[in-house]
Amino acid sequence: MSDQELAVQAISEAQHILEEYLEPRHHDSERLLDRLVEVLERPSVLVAVDRLRRGVADNRPREGVDRRRSTPARI
Repeated sequence: MSDQELAVQAISEAQHILEEYLEPRHHDSERLLDRLVEVLERPSVLVAVDRLRRGVADNRPREGVDRRRSTPARI
């Protein structure tokens, strides 16, 4: 599974847990919070999100650099 797929799956599971929390019925809030933490702190999810963050940071255009030419832009 790709990093994006892992992240989307975790977010979807977390949203489902939050929807369950918001239902107007009695529920075990502590149990739901434990489930939410379990989903979001899975080692595979943490690694995937870290790689995605670094990838985004590494691909951000730097100021004064034209990425199409890979040479400093004239300012």
